[in-house]
Amino acid sequence: MAESNADLARRGYEAARRGDLDAVREFLDPDVRWHAGDPTAEYTCHNREQALAFMRAARVRRSIGELVELVEAGDRVVVIMRRTGEDGEPELVANVTTFRAGKAIEMVHYPDPDDALAAVGIPTRREN
Repeated sequence: MAESNADLARRGYEAARRGDLDAVREFLDPDVRWHAGDPTAEYTCHNREQALAFMRAARVRRSIGELVELVEAGDRVVVIMRRTGEDGEPELVANVTTFRAGKAIEMVHYPDPDDALAAVGIPTRREN
């Protein structure tokens, strides 16, 4: 039985948290895009090597945090994480990861998990 997209996202997150970038490499499509909503922005990753380099640098700055929840929405998964913010206080953030053929083809960062949920059509606390 094939892994669900949520299973793939969990496995990729756990590998990143451990710093196992070889395992992360297998999770990412060679042409993966990783951005914060604008795929043309300056700090966008346009391929697997750029994404891995970003992850290496980010691990030096801070932990990726704790996995809080995975919400599967077809070929996309909302990955909600708790981490320490720039101000030292805990914060929730999210990525929406899109999968094709078992590989992550796009990851979009959202500072607010409700915005990530809304992006995949899932009602949020604000809408209830």
